[in-house]
Amino acid sequence: MPTQPKNPLHGVKLEQIITELEAHYGWEYMGYQINIRCFTQDPSVKSSLKFLRRTPWARTKVENLYLEMLRKKR
Repeated sequence: MPTQPKNPLHGVKLEQIITELEAHYGWEYMGYQINIRCFTQDPSVKSSLKFLRRTPWARTKVENLYLEMLRKKR
């Protein structure tokens, strides 16, 4: 398997992405940015993982928000 040294998502698990986003932004802001029920109504990492693993368009939005957060931290 070839390595992906320039891909910031390589080796990062979805659970880690959600946890870091929640710690940095909080559920309310995440729900505002990406209007999905697992962020707006009784949010939890478990419910988010379940939804995002089945919904590619939402996962893409979450990954993009994570990449934006990483860019802003630099």
